[in-house]
Amino acid sequence: MNSHTIAAAAAGFTTAGLLASGCTYAALSAESQLFGKTLIAGNNPNEIPLTLDDGPNDIVTERLLEVLASHNVRASFFLIGRYVRERPQIARAIAASGHLIGNHTMTHPWLAWQSLARIRQELTECNGILEDTLGSAIRYFRPPHGARRPAVLSIARSLGLTPVQWNIIPKDWQPVGAEEIAARTIRAIARNQRQNRGSNIVLHDGGQAGLGQPRLPTVQATELLLRKYSLNTGTKFVTVDAWG
Repeated sequence: MNSHTIAAAAAGFTTAGLLASGCTYAALSAESQLFGKTLIAGNNPNEIPLTLDDGPNDIVTERLLEVLASHNVRASFFLIGRYVRERPQIARAIAASGHLIGNHTMTHPWLAWQSLARIRQELTECNGILEDTLGSAIRYFRPPHGARRPAVLSIARSLGLTPVQWNIIPKDWQPVGAEEIAARTIRAIARNQRQNRGSNIVLHDGGQAGLGQPRLPTVQATELLLRKYSLNTGTKFVTVDAWG
């Protein structure tokens, strides 16, 4: 192999690597808009949507509802369809408390790597069980893990769903305490405020592994966050429909 051939091959590998890296970023970075527009955050740095993924979940979701009610705060819950089928009473309690409910697929797959038929099935079935359980239309959707490709966003929009991502994720599924979850979130909110943008927070009241996931530190962290920001009259908790 001569030097020109080696150089061409190296350039090809570099281009392929960059393309693969770019596609991965577009598919998995929560704030990327390369594969299509998603709802992330508004321009008001004092607006904070608190969003909860992967519920409904026994005990945890009910306790979260109590904490939110005690501070008169509405949140946005992105629910997994198979859990709603098993715990419809919790989903109804979320709706009855005035919170926004969104589609988080039926079984929580990595949608970016699924067939078109599977993507549509996951969204359609979740929408169906949510609407049958709640008696109202679903307008918002969050892809599990934030993973998407253009087809995912296109199918979601064809079903009347607005895709929602985030700009704060304190990784509350890790084995850390409530204080650390809250501290991570507070640091990220301060960063967003310095950049003059709102803060879209993802916490988890459940988990993809099944019902009964231990998320009580998330409940305690939520209480800490609500106490802090409820005392600051400059900030306001909103639901994601405030932005689109």
